Amino acid sequence: MNSLSLESRPEPARTGVWVGIAAISMSFAAYTSALIVRQGANPDWVHFRLPPILFLNTLVVLASSVTLYVAPVGRPRESQLAELPAVRARREINWLYVTLGLGLLFLLGQVIAWRDLSSQGFTLASSPSSSFFYLLTAAHGLHLLGGLGGLLYVAHRVARSSESQALRAYRAASLYWHFMAALWVYIFVLLAVRI
Repeated sequence: MNSLSLESRPEPARTGVWVGIAAISMSFAAYTSALIVRQGANPDWVHFRLPPILFLNTLVVLASSVTLYVAPVGRPRESQLAELPAVRARREINWLYVTLGLGLLFLLGQVIAWRDLSSQGFTLASSPSSSFFYLLTAAHGLHLLGGLGGLLYVAHRVARSSESQALRAYRAASLYWHFMAALWVYIFVLLAVRI
Protein backbone atom coordinates (compact mmCIF):
# COMPACT_ATOMS: atom_id res chain seq x y z
CA MET A 1 0.00 0.00 0.00
CA ASN A 2 1.13 3.52 -0.70
CA SER A 3 2.84 5.22 2.23
CA LEU A 4 0.57 8.23 1.82
CA SER A 5 -2.90 7.67 3.12
CA LEU A 6 -5.81 8.97 1.14
CA GLU A 7 -6.35 11.69 3.76
CA SER A 8 -2.84 13.14 3.44
CA ARG A 9 -2.76 13.30 -0.36
CA PRO A 10 -3.20 16.74 -1.88
CA GLU A 11 -6.60 17.43 -3.36
CA PRO A 12 -6.38 17.66 -7.16
CA ALA A 13 -8.64 20.72 -7.29
CA ARG A 14 -6.50 22.64 -4.81
CA THR A 15 -3.35 21.63 -6.68
CA GLY A 16 -4.92 22.97 -9.87
CA VAL A 17 -5.81 26.21 -8.13
CA TRP A 18 -2.22 26.58 -6.89
CA VAL A 19 -0.97 26.14 -10.47
CA GLY A 20 -3.47 28.76 -11.63
CA ILE A 21 -2.41 31.14 -8.86
CA ALA A 22 1.23 30.74 -9.91
CA ALA A 23 0.38 31.54 -13.54
CA ILE A 24 -1.77 34.55 -12.58
CA SER A 25 0.95 35.82 -10.23
CA MET A 26 3.54 35.61 -13.01
CA SER A 27 1.22 37.47 -15.38
CA PHE A 28 0.65 40.30 -12.94
CA ALA A 29 4.36 40.43 -12.11
CA ALA A 30 5.01 40.91 -15.84
CA TYR A 31 2.32 43.63 -16.04
CA THR A 32 3.89 45.37 -13.04
CA SER A 33 7.34 45.22 -14.56
CA ALA A 34 6.05 46.57 -17.87
CA LEU A 35 4.23 49.40 -16.08
CA ILE A 36 7.34 50.44 -14.14
CA VAL A 37 9.58 50.30 -17.22
CA ARG A 38 7.03 52.15 -19.38
CA GLN A 39 6.50 54.84 -16.75
CA GLY A 40 10.22 55.57 -16.58
CA ALA A 41 10.90 55.25 -20.31
CA ASN A 42 9.09 58.28 -21.73
CA PRO A 43 7.83 61.65 -20.52
CA ASP A 44 4.30 60.95 -21.82
CA TRP A 45 3.16 59.25 -18.61
CA VAL A 46 0.05 61.05 -17.35
CA HIS A 47 -0.93 60.86 -13.69
CA PHE A 48 -4.62 61.03 -12.91
CA ARG A 49 -6.96 60.75 -9.97
CA LEU A 50 -8.18 57.22 -9.35
CA PRO A 51 -11.97 56.89 -9.41
CA PRO A 52 -13.18 57.13 -5.77
CA ILE A 53 -15.30 53.98 -6.16
CA LEU A 54 -12.09 51.94 -6.10
CA PHE A 55 -11.80 52.60 -2.36
CA LEU A 56 -15.28 51.20 -1.83
CA ASN A 57 -14.51 48.31 -4.19
CA THR A 58 -11.52 47.40 -2.06
CA LEU A 59 -13.75 47.16 1.00
CA VAL A 60 -16.31 45.11 -0.96
CA VAL A 61 -13.80 42.53 -2.16
CA LEU A 62 -12.29 42.23 1.33
CA ALA A 63 -15.79 41.80 2.79
CA SER A 64 -16.48 39.06 0.25
CA SER A 65 -13.37 37.26 1.40
CA VAL A 66 -14.60 37.48 4.99
CA THR A 67 -18.08 36.18 4.13
CA LEU A 68 -16.56 33.23 2.30
CA TYR A 69 -14.28 32.51 5.25
CA VAL A 70 -17.15 32.49 7.75
CA ALA A 71 -19.35 30.33 5.51
CA PRO A 72 -19.87 27.18 7.56
CA VAL A 73 -19.14 24.78 4.69
CA GLY A 74 -17.81 21.57 6.16
CA ARG A 75 -17.48 22.93 9.68
CA PRO A 76 -20.85 23.15 11.37
CA ARG A 77 -20.95 24.88 14.71
CA GLU A 78 -22.02 22.88 17.75
CA SER A 79 -25.43 24.55 17.71
CA GLN A 80 -25.91 23.40 14.10
CA LEU A 81 -25.05 19.73 14.64
CA ALA A 82 -28.64 18.92 15.53
CA GLU A 83 -29.93 20.60 12.38
CA LEU A 84 -31.15 18.63 9.44
CA PRO A 85 -28.56 18.42 6.65
CA ALA A 86 -30.88 20.31 4.30
CA VAL A 87 -31.18 23.21 6.76
CA ARG A 88 -27.42 23.31 7.26
CA ALA A 89 -26.86 23.21 3.48
CA ARG A 90 -29.27 26.14 3.05
CA ARG A 91 -27.27 28.17 5.60
CA GLU A 92 -24.03 27.36 3.78
CA ILE A 93 -25.52 28.29 0.41
CA ASN A 94 -26.82 31.58 1.80
CA TRP A 95 -23.29 32.59 2.85
CA LEU A 96 -22.02 31.60 -0.58
CA TYR A 97 -24.72 33.77 -2.19
CA VAL A 98 -23.68 36.72 -0.05
CA THR A 99 -20.12 36.25 -1.30
CA LEU A 100 -21.37 35.97 -4.89
CA GLY A 101 -23.41 39.15 -4.46
CA LEU A 102 -20.40 41.03 -3.15
CA GLY A 103 -18.33 39.72 -6.07
CA LEU A 104 -20.92 41.00 -8.54
CA LEU A 105 -21.05 44.32 -6.68
CA PHE A 106 -17.26 44.55 -7.05
CA LEU A 107 -17.50 43.98 -10.81
CA LEU A 108 -20.23 46.61 -11.08
CA GLY A 109 -17.96 48.99 -9.20
CA GLN A 110 -15.21 48.31 -11.73
CA VAL A 111 -17.54 49.21 -14.60
CA ILE A 112 -18.46 52.43 -12.77
CA ALA A 113 -14.74 53.18 -12.31
CA TRP A 114 -14.10 52.67 -16.03
CA ARG A 115 -17.00 54.96 -16.92
CA ASP A 116 -15.75 57.58 -14.46
CA LEU A 117 -12.27 57.45 -15.95
CA SER A 118 -13.66 57.60 -19.48
CA SER A 119 -15.76 60.67 -18.59
CA GLN A 120 -12.52 62.36 -17.44
CA GLY A 121 -11.13 61.75 -20.93
CA PHE A 122 -8.94 58.79 -20.03
CA THR A 123 -9.74 55.94 -22.37
CA LEU A 124 -7.84 52.78 -23.14
CA ALA A 125 -5.83 54.52 -25.87
CA SER A 126 -5.53 58.05 -24.45
CA SER A 127 -2.32 57.50 -22.47
CA PRO A 128 0.01 54.71 -21.36
CA SER A 129 -1.05 55.17 -17.73
CA SER A 130 -4.75 54.80 -18.51
CA SER A 131 -3.97 51.78 -20.72
CA PHE A 132 -2.30 50.08 -17.76
CA PHE A 133 -5.22 50.99 -15.52
CA TYR A 134 -7.68 49.31 -17.87
CA LEU A 135 -5.40 46.33 -18.46
CA LEU A 136 -4.82 45.59 -14.78
CA THR A 137 -8.40 46.10 -13.65
CA ALA A 138 -9.91 44.21 -16.60
CA ALA A 139 -7.52 41.27 -16.20
CA HIS A 140 -8.37 41.07 -12.51
CA GLY A 141 -12.08 41.38 -13.29
CA LEU A 142 -11.93 38.47 -15.73
CA HIS A 143 -10.14 36.30 -13.19
CA LEU A 144 -12.65 37.30 -10.53
CA LEU A 145 -15.45 36.32 -12.90
CA GLY A 146 -13.88 32.86 -13.03
CA GLY A 147 -13.95 32.84 -9.23
CA LEU A 148 -17.68 33.59 -9.31
CA GLY A 149 -18.14 30.54 -11.50
CA GLY A 150 -16.21 28.49 -8.95
CA LEU A 151 -18.45 29.75 -6.14
CA LEU A 152 -21.55 28.79 -8.12
CA TYR A 153 -20.06 25.33 -8.50
CA VAL A 154 -19.52 25.13 -4.74
CA ALA A 155 -23.14 26.14 -4.11
CA HIS A 156 -24.22 23.38 -6.52
CA ARG A 157 -22.02 20.85 -4.68
CA VAL A 158 -23.38 21.89 -1.29
CA ALA A 159 -26.94 21.45 -2.52
CA ARG A 160 -26.46 18.20 -4.44
CA SER A 161 -23.39 16.30 -3.27
CA SER A 162 -21.94 14.63 -0.25
CA GLU A 163 -20.38 16.79 2.44
CA SER A 164 -16.86 15.69 1.51
CA GLN A 165 -17.34 16.65 -2.15
CA ALA A 166 -18.75 20.02 -1.13
CA LEU A 167 -15.87 20.60 1.26
CA ARG A 168 -13.25 19.82 -1.40
CA ALA A 169 -14.92 22.21 -3.85
CA TYR A 170 -15.18 24.88 -1.14
CA ARG A 171 -11.49 24.59 -0.21
CA ALA A 172 -10.38 25.02 -3.81
CA ALA A 173 -12.76 27.89 -4.57
CA SER A 174 -12.03 29.73 -1.33
CA LEU A 175 -8.27 29.50 -1.91
CA TYR A 176 -8.75 31.10 -5.32
CA TRP A 177 -11.19 33.73 -4.01
CA HIS A 178 -8.94 34.83 -1.16
CA PHE A 179 -6.08 35.11 -3.66
CA MET A 180 -8.27 37.34 -5.86
CA ALA A 181 -8.94 39.62 -2.87
CA ALA A 182 -5.22 39.84 -2.05
CA LEU A 183 -4.38 40.44 -5.71
CA TRP A 184 -6.86 43.30 -5.84
CA VAL A 185 -5.25 44.96 -2.81
CA TYR A 186 -1.89 44.67 -4.58
CA ILE A 187 -3.30 46.17 -7.81
CA PHE A 188 -5.02 48.97 -5.91
CA VAL A 189 -1.81 49.93 -4.09
CA LEU A 190 0.17 49.71 -7.33
CA LEU A 191 -2.31 52.00 -9.10
CA ALA A 192 -2.40 54.44 -6.19
CA VAL A 193 1.38 54.69 -6.10
CA ARG A 194 2.18 54.61 -9.83
CA ILE A 195 -0.83 56.13 -11.58
